[in-house]
Amino acid sequence: MLSPTIRIARTAPAVVCAAWLVLAGATTWAADDAYEVKASDVKVTVGEKSRAFVTIATKKGWHLNAEAPFTLKLTPGPGITIEKSRLARADLAASTDSSARFDVPLVASQAGHGEIQSDAGFVICQETICRPVREKLVIGVDASLARAGAKETAQTRKK
Repeated sequence: MLSPTIRIARTAPAVVCAAWLVLAGATTWAADDAYEVKASDVKVTVGEKSRAFVTIATKKGWHLNAEAPFTLKLTPGPGITIEKSRLARADLAASTDSSARFDVPLVASQAGHGEIQSDAGFVICQETICRPVREKLVIGVDASLARAGAKETAQTRKK
């Protein structure tokens, strides 16, 4: 007879992987050829809503675990406002078994270069193994003042 641990591992590998992640803590794996995480730098106009993007892609036979937690923690720098400081699986703008994308709505309140510190957490798997991943990223935000001439031209066209 199989032990309960072996039976569970055979019947629900994703659940076991998620439980292992919780029990073992969030282990950090260095970026390697199994996945890639990218944050887009954005150019914005002060006071106008914009979006940055964080994308995750698996490589070489790895896939994103569909049942494990998926998070993106965000810490905006001075002069940058975001809608939510923590995004989860339900906030993904796009998701497949091999890639995912978070859209990060933001508004800059002052001109200049700013940053949003981010921390992505997810689990990648192959046939027999799962790996928890944590990646720290920086989203660059270059904000400029709206050009008065551009607004005037747009208003003139409307008349």
